[in-house]
Order: sequence, then structure tokens, then C-alpha cells
Amino acid sequence: MEPVLRLNGTAYFASDLHLGFPDPVSSRLREQRFVRWLDHIAAEANHLFLLGDLFDFWFEYRQVVPRGFVRLLGKLAQLSDAGIQIHIFTGNHDQWMTDYFHQELHAFIYHKPQYMILGQKKFLLAHGDGLGPGDYGYKLLKTVFRNPFARWLFARLHPNFGVWLGKRWSRNNRLLNGVEQAQFLGPEQEWLVQYAFKKLQTEFIDYFIFGHRHLMLTFPLPGGSTLITLGDWIHYNSYAVFDGTEVRLCTYAETA
Repeated sequence: MEPVLRLNGTAYFASDLHLGFPDPVSSRLREQRFVRWLDHIAAEANHLFLLGDLFDFWFEYRQVVPRGFVRLLGKLAQLSDAGIQIHIFTGNHDQWMTDYFHQELHAFIYHKPQYMILGQKKFLLAHGDGLGPGDYGYKLLKTVFRNPFARWLFARLHPNFGVWLGKRWSRNNRLLNGVEQAQFLGPEQEWLVQYAFKKLQTEFIDYFIFGHRHLMLTFPLPGGSTLITLGDWIHYNSYAVFDGTEVRLCTYAETA
């Protein structure tokens, strides 16, 4: 796969807000904190990459927008209007995005891994779910969820029931949520590391950046390549920034 975009400037990366989880109060506080971070980076950012699971559940009906998250959506619209390019990757909890964010925010929407050239560096970006060996139960479930007929059937449900059902399923399903603890399991057991190893056998990539694992990790790979998993905004308030030369994994700490 060839790079689909060549971009310049400063890029920020974040993932796994899971807005809506576990309750409205804590979700709202997390949303407000993330919006303050967006304000914090707005003066420097040229590109904003959101690598999946912005929402704990999201489904786009043709004429209906799920309630909530207006602070985030409004801020993203403001950033887009100011000229910041927004790139949104779907995750395992919000894989049912279609064209709403493209129409409203002029955002690029990605449903699979993407190669990009940022500055002089080659990146492979993805949420990370279902990549690498193993995880066969989830991979089967993902195939079902992404089937156009299954999506059409779900869209026939009234939104009041469909969104309630989706939130309940998203919160409680073991295959969707995964069972890994947010700790490094070693290269042999980390599927994203194995995925990167395999990719590097055929081509060099400077940076692999993923979400999904809820683990802050910078892992050196052969030949000077680097794998980064972004952590989350539930525990870490973590993000990565590419300044045109290198990627740094950071946490957002508010000052009084």
C-alpha cells in the first residue's frame, strides 16, 4: 500500500476517549478536559489525528445524530474552520461512522490502516483492533459488524432503542472490550508489535502509531523504526506530537 497523503507541519495524535463511559458525569468531565487540551494545542497544530474510540458507542442514522458530546463536536468544528486538518480513524466502539463528520467537520474518515508521509517520515496509522495474529473471536465479530446488510438491519431499529442497545452491548461485551490489562505483555504477546515486525519485513516505516491498547508505550523496532501506542484519556490524558523531526509521547497536565 502506498502513502495516501503527504503532509507537512505539526501533527497531534490521540485516541480512546470513550465518551459516554462509564456514566454521564465522568464522561462530561473527560470531554471538557479533552476540549481544553484541544485549545492548548490549537496554536501549533496543523493536523489532528484521532485514532479511534472517541465514543464508547456511535452509530450514524441517516437523519439522526446521537445525543451528547456537543462540546467536543463544536470544538472540532472550530478547529476545522481555523484550517486544522482533522483525521478520524474508526475504532472498535465507533466503527459505524459514515459521512457525518466529513460533511460537518470536513474531516478525513478512515476505516482501515493508513500509510502517510509526514515531513520526511513514513507513518502507518490505525486504531489497532484486529491487527496482527490472534484475537479471532473479535475478528469474526468485526466482520459481522461491518457487513453492509447487518448495518442496514440495525439502522431499521428506532434510534431510541438502537442507541440504548448499542451502548449496553458496547459496555458489556467481552469481545468488543477485550480482556488485556493495560500493561506490556512482551513482544511475543503484543499483537501490534507482531504486526509491525511483519510489516518491516517488506518495507521500512519510521513510526507505527496505534490506539486501542489503552497503554502508553514507545517501543523500538528493528532498523530505527518505532511503535507507539497512545494510551487513553480515561487514565492518562495522553497524546503524541510530531514536530517534523520526531514523535514524542506526552501527557496533558493542567496547571492551576
